[in-house]
Order: sequence, then C-alpha cells, then structure tokens
Amino acid sequence: MADLERIRLVLLGGAGVGKSSIVKRFLFKSYTDKYRATVEDLYNREYDLGGVTLKVDILDTSGDMQFPAMRRLSIATAHAFMLVYATTSAPSFQCVKQCFEEIREQRADFQDIPIVIAGNKADLATTHREVRQEEVTDWVFCELPRLRAKVVECSAKEDTNVTELFKTLLSLSRFLPASSSSVGPGGPGAASVEPAPSGFKRRSSAYVSASSSRNKNRMNSPSVSGDKKSSLVDAVDVASTSAEAKLKPRSRSLIRRASRKTKQQINNASDDCNLQ
Repeated sequence: MADLERIRLVLLGGAGVGKSSIVKRFLFKSYTDKYRATVEDLYNREYDLGGVTLKVDILDTSGDMQFPAMRRLSIATAHAFMLVYATTSAPSFQCVKQCFEEIREQRADFQDIPIVIAGNKADLATTHREVRQEEVTDWVFCELPRLRAKVVECSAKEDTNVTELFKTLLSLSRFLPASSSSVGPGGPGAASVEPAPSGFKRRSSAYVSASSSRNKNRMNSPSVSGDKKSSLVDAVDVASTSAEAKLKPRSRSLIRRASRKTKQQINNASDDCNLQ
C-alpha cells in the first residue's frame, strides 16, 4: 500500500490578478475572461508520485482582503504558498509584498515554507508590462532573508508555465526532484504527478474539521462533491495543529476551549488593510 502525504497550498494576492484562472487552468484545463470575485474555494486532488500518494489541498483566497480572519487562518494552516501578481500591474506586486509580510509576522517558520511568486498575465507583458521579473527576483533574493522560494512568470490564458508553477512547488516541498522536467504523463525522468483515480473535489470553504478529513480519507468519495459551508468553530482543530501533513486527534473539551479562545482573538483583532 502506498504511503500517504498531504500538503496544503494557499494562493494569495490582489484582486483580479488571476489566482482562480491559474487554479482552473491547472485542474480543469479551462479559462474564461469573465471575472468573478472569489470569497474562498478549496480544491482537493491526489497525485501518484511512484509509491507515494500525495494529497494536495489548493486554497484559492479572496483578493479584496475583506475577510481578515479567514486569511489569517489560511496562512496559519498552509504548508506552501503561491503569491500571485500581474505583470501588468505594479500595485499587484506591492500587494504580494504585503501578503509576504503577513506570512512573516504569523509564521515563525516562514523561511522553511515553499513559496512560489507567480507573475501572471505574461501574455500581455510585451505591451503592458509594469513589473519586470528582475525586479521581483531582486526583491526575493536580495532584500528578503534566505527563503525556499522561486519566481515564475506565467499566463493562465495561454497556459504558459502554469504546470511549471505547481511542479516548482512540489520540488521546493521536496516531493519531486529539482531536476524534474515535466509534470504529467510521458515526462522524462520525473515521477508521474497525474491525479489518482479519486479525482478532485471542490468546496466553498477551507475550514473543514480534522475529524471530517480523517473520515473522508477512510471512505471512497465521489469525484466531484457538492459545495459545503462550515463554521469557524470547525476549523479550530485544523488551525491548532502544526504545519504537518498528518493531523492528530484532539478531545472535544480541547476543541471547545480552543474554539472560545479563537473567537475571543478574532473579536479583539483589528481589521487588516484592504489590498486592491
């Protein structure tokens, strides 16, 4: 029986930079020019890495930053980040910098977390570029502490380097060798990271309780599940665990106490700045 590993990838960035387009291009091979603001979408997918089954949770977050408590929890529970900006928008790069500062403030282990900085809309860069890749690279490798990070420009519209983004995250997470040259069937040298037969699922919220996750791991779930909303109380068990792939069970009394503490912290927290 293959070993199981789990990683949660969180996408952060300003509104309209193409976070959802990147995810949908990668998962569904689809693209639309119509813009729909995202509140929060969670996608689950499994990959066969040759003897190891990797379960990936892809959390697509809101770009308008109107939900600071949700964003703080997503940062606290992430194993990897994709910070997305648009090559055609200098303010979107400033937003990425602010997102990184939030990660640095909340995560003491930020230097060990895999981070890909994705410059989307590269197809428009020849005529409307406002952010040079060299500028982003200098910021990451010259101004910041040593990170497990990489800068990749992509185009969700033209499907350029979208797969490379996720392959890079797996390499930084040490699930794939850095020399891997492709993701998908027929790639030379690298293990296949095509989805396992269970397929993918989409949920409206990332805040699923640990007990629910354990039950779903034991059962065969349908290829596509319906939307399901859950409260912040259900997330306490997930938020309180360390950034490990496996979750440990906790007693109900601990969950209740952690739930009350989380609510008090959220009530006392000040609203974060809106990033457009």
